[in-house]
Amino acid sequence: MLETEIAKPTLLIVDDEPVNLRVLKRLLESEYQLIFAKNGEEAIKLAETRLPNLILLDVMMPGLTGFEVCRHLKQQSNTKHIPIIFVTALNDEHDEAEGFDAGAVDYITKPISPAIVRVRVKTHLSLVQADELLNSRLQVVQRLGKAAEYKDNETGMHVMRMSHFAKELALAYGLTAQQAEILLHAAPMHDIGKIGIADSIMLKPGKLTDEEFSTMKKHPEIGAEIIGDCGDSLLLQVAKSVSLTHHEKWDGTGYPRGLVGEDIPIEGRICAIADVFDALTSKRPYKEAWTIDETVDFLKSQKGKHFEPKLVDLMIEILPKVLEIRAAFKDEE
Repeated sequence: MLETEIAKPTLLIVDDEPVNLRVLKRLLESEYQLIFAKNGEEAIKLAETRLPNLILLDVMMPGLTGFEVCRHLKQQSNTKHIPIIFVTALNDEHDEAEGFDAGAVDYITKPISPAIVRVRVKTHLSLVQADELLNSRLQVVQRLGKAAEYKDNETGMHVMRMSHFAKELALAYGLTAQQAEILLHAAPMHDIGKIGIADSIMLKPGKLTDEEFSTMKKHPEIGAEIIGDCGDSLLLQVAKSVSLTHHEKWDGTGYPRGLVGEDIPIEGRICAIADVFDALTSKRPYKEAWTIDETVDFLKSQKGKHFEPKLVDLMIEILPKVLEIRAAFKDEE
């Protein structure tokens, strides 16, 4: 597999003037695979069938204009992520604004500068590769979270619910939309360390002995070891933190480190209450589901003990959203 030659990125170049196509061909053909279109209709057809990595698009063409082509492609699910750079003689500020409004990522005016074209193309392809890398990391996190489900009595729907609870709680706490989204994707890794716990303990139907529970309490640190060195990936850093700290308690009686109060990272504090809320309100082979009122009473009783007081208040405040999430991700009967 690794011996397979990596294909060059494909660029779609759209211009109704053959001389402009030839100039861009000479400029870019050594580094990229090139396909060409001479009008908007042909550009749309090629974009939808060939799915190029990037499109260089003229504005003023017979038939569909470049703006119209761009808007069409941005409305289609399979082409909306393709970056589009306008290459045009139109250099009015209004024209440039219209181009960005249509969905373009950049705007190059004619006559073109070879150096500028090369740099802009390379830059936007690098951004695409960065997005692909982030998506790949996200898929790895999701699959590892899925793997943990095979070692647990809990269900995949539990992971979905508690992750969405965590996102809503993060927003209510005042974290940014981006931070909340990262937590949504990191939270499924909270119990990844259970992969390292013996089935005789994980799947035991009755109460664990003190020795067995002591072994079970090692799963946060095992999870952190599985995730390992996170490098520059914020997603994996948060996933590791969630795995390591979601069993810590506000009053310091949690594990594995007995952290107290705000020494527990906010992602761990949020996931702790999201995880417990769903566990209590869900039916399991060893227990019946608690009612919402019973669960809320328990959360209140644990203010300043298991949970940060502010998070308990916020969890109750966002309860309508929490119940919507529960309805959307029901366990299979």
